[in-house]
Amino acid sequence: MKSRLSQGPMQISPRQLRVLKQIGRLQASHCYSATIGELAQALNLSRATAFEHIAALREKNLLRQSTGRARSLRLTPAGERLLEHSRSLEENAGNDSFAAPNAAQANSLVLAGRVSAGYGIDAIEERTPFSITDHFGPSDELFALQVCGQSMVDAGIHDGDVVICRHAQTAQNGQLVIALLADGQNATLKRFYLDSSAVRLQPANDAFKPILSRDCRIQAIVVGLVRKFPR
Repeated sequence: MKSRLSQGPMQISPRQLRVLKQIGRLQASHCYSATIGELAQALNLSRATAFEHIAALREKNLLRQSTGRARSLRLTPAGERLLEHSRSLEENAGNDSFAAPNAAQANSLVLAGRVSAGYGIDAIEERTPFSITDHFGPSDELFALQVCGQSMVDAGIHDGDVVICRHAQTAQNGQLVIALLADGQNATLKRFYLDSSAVRLQPANDAFKPILSRDCRIQAIVVGLVRKFPR
């Protein structure tokens, strides 16, 4: 499937299509329309991000306009037709044994089994596809950043490493986050802690001091790391 699904002059982004599919699933499984809270929880989105996608889908007449009701997210006939069109494309792609691999497949590696880093284990080869999205979630929620600096070395994150991040606006104590500082210009990778009076962005290197802020914004949670070793 292409990056945007077209139906006549109307286009829908992959993220919007994912939201539309989830609304359809909730509607079909529960026999009632979903709330924004249920949708955000199911897709691991903030309520603000979910609301933005819903507003875009309403503008495209794929969701019913409804106000004053808690359960107001229902597909329009146009939305139902679009989901049916999407399912048809996916089924046709799945039935075509000569279809070209999609981007995720083309960039995936082969997980060839396990290797011991302690005592030996049986060397049994089990070749299975290994992809970033299989391990960390949908690609439209992920992005990568290259690390510059040494403030997180004791957490195993070094200068030049690439961290895999998932968009988020909140975090739990102890999570590795990408935070935008109060000046709105600088972002930093630190471990997040919510103290009694401020957010503490904790480095993992004694040479660096914690950053205390009352006005930082969480941009993402770090979910993985890639490191290229010298040849």
